[in-house]
Order: sequence, then C-alpha cells, then structure tokens
Amino acid sequence: MSLLIPLYVHPAVDPDAWHRLIEAADRTYAVVLNPADGPGGAPDPAFVSAAGALHGAGARVLGYVDTDYGTRPAADVTADAARHQEWYATDGCFLDRVSAAADALPAYRKLVRALRRQGASPVVLNPGVHPAPGYARIADLLVTFEGPWSTYVSAFSRPDWTTRCTPNRFCHLVYGVPEALTPLAVRTAHERGAAVSGPVTGKLPNPWARLTPVLSGAGR
Repeated sequence: MSLLIPLYVHPAVDPDAWHRLIEAADRTYAVVLNPADGPGGAPDPAFVSAAGALHGAGARVLGYVDTDYGTRPAADVTADAARHQEWYATDGCFLDRVSAAADALPAYRKLVRALRRQGASPVVLNPGVHPAPGYARIADLLVTFEGPWSTYVSAFSRPDWTTRCTPNRFCHLVYGVPEALTPLAVRTAHERGAAVSGPVTGKLPNPWARLTPVLSGAGR
C-alpha cells in the first residue's frame, strides 16, 4: 500500500490524527503539509513539530503550493516552495490546481525545473484529471483523479496513453468513500493503473480534514 495523505487539519485541532499518521509513516508515499493554503506568512510551531516527527518516522513531507491553473506567477510558486523547505524542511512539493491543457505544459515544465533546482523532490502535480500526456514526463507523481467515490465508481475513464506509463507515476485521490469500502478504493486505484492513492471518508468542503480508516488500520 502506498498512500498520499493530504491531511489538511491543524495538528493542535486533531493531534490524534497526526499521531496515527506518524505511526503509519511506512505506509505512505508522502504527506502533504498545508498550514495555510501554502506555507503561511510565518512558521507555525505545531507544523514544524509535526513535520519533524514525520521525518523522524521515515515519511516524506511535501509542501502544498497552489498554482491556480497556471495563472499564478512562477516566482510566487517557487517562493512558497522555498518557505516550506526553510520552515518545515519539506522534501518536495505538491502543486495543486494544475492546468491539464497542452498549451500550459511548457510553463509547467519550466516551473518544475526551477523547483528541482531548489532541491524539491519529489514534485507532485495535481490537475485532478487526466491532462495532456506530457505532464506525466515532468512530474514524479501525477494525480489524474480527484473527486467523490460516486464519480470514481460510475464515470472514471482512462486514456490509452496512461497504459504505457508505470503505475508508480499515477495517484487517485478519492473522497466520500464509505468507511467499509476504503480498502476496495485502494485496490480499485491499483486496478486502474495508479500505484498511489488517497481514499478518505470525508466530504466537501474539506474532505482531507480526517484520516481514512485504511490508514488507521482497516486496510491492513
């Protein structure tokens, strides 16, 4: 099992969730740190402590950075990533709201190169859908589905180009998963060509505010 965990809840609000996450560090691909829709304006001591504990447990930590579908200036994106690295010692970054369009690919290619020069590794791109194929070549991990379980079950489709890529390059983030079906959600992601997944039982507006039972032990 390889889980990408975007746990968007403050460690002081739900310390038990963070403790369980630290205990399950060996089952994660990475944990996404998101203090304030990004690094925030100053280091948050609770997130500094949480990031340190995750690293101590062997987890990779990614800093959350919004790209606003390619409209946010690259300098702002790289500055956010640098703050994550400086304040929370993040390993890599999780770029959210990534464009899926082919004409935005050159700018994202340049952005990813700049992030790698800053030391970010891995770089995860989250368009939340299947983008133009070139995005798979610039990302370490590409999130090709983000949405509710009902849509994942009924309307997921996989373009042919994905079958030519290793499953380790793809991730599916599924929310609103019935608790009893979270292990099935992990298996379904594998069957659909994604070796990394992040099933959660939470729902909008913040489905990532609680841990999935798979991480808590139901999927062992």
